Amino acid sequence: MSERGDIPANGIRLAYFTSGRADGPPLVLLHSLGEPSATWDEIALGLGREYRLIAFDLRGHGDSEWPGEYSFELMRDDVLDALDRLGLEQVSIIGHSLGGTVASLVAEARPGLVRQLVLEDTCPPKPPAPVLANAVPAGAAEQAGRPRTMPPAPPDKLPVDWPLVVAIAGQLKDPDPAWWAGLPSITARTLIIAGGEDSHVPQDLLAEAAQLIPDATLITIPAGHRVHTSRPAEFTAAVLDFLRTGPA
Repeated sequence: MSERGDIPANGIRLAYFTSGRADGPPLVLLHSLGEPSATWDEIALGLGREYRLIAFDLRGHGDSEWPGEYSFELMRDDVLDALDRLGLEQVSIIGHSLGGTVASLVAEARPGLVRQLVLEDTCPPKPPAPVLANAVPAGAAEQAGRPRTMPPAPPDKLPVDWPLVVAIAGQLKDPDPAWWAGLPSITARTLIIAGGEDSHVPQDLLAEAAQLIPDATLITIPAGHRVHTSRPAEFTAAVLDFLRTGPA
């Protein structure tokens, strides 16, 4: 991403990075757990020829504030407030993993805001939903159900605030049923890009989510969970094809 900005949102400071076509339709990019917005750099050039890209560092990640309080709902509200402060009345959103769940909650909360939605190998967890293998670092999931116990952080410096990892593990273990129940309220045209059998995400769950969202398409790019970095050209082509065929 080429230009950095900082914006107050929902009581914290969020960092965001913009690039691409300045007069293009806004396309918001939300990253996965433990990754900063720079994860989108490889595909930014292709998307940026047609779109104005806005990539956030979600709270507790990268250059954004690490406030110590975390949840999917707080990240949803951060994004909603930031988009309002940026004066964006309608956007398309791409979200990967954690960022995809946040994007889904944004689309559920404000249907008129999200025009088109791309979920990369993710959907909101469906209760009851045990923590997925490899979805969070070892140790966090087991401790997530004990709010007064914080497992020790790994010895190496992390690109994410450790309390965020523990909080998200807890929510994945015991998700709010409203997240899944809200899928039919999404009015955005939606593309779910599944990673195939090499992904740790249950692919049948993605198919079920696609059935619940009124205007959703499911495709598979067999690249595992990180489709946009494992197969960037195929991912970019699929996203552009989807976005281009949307309503004017």
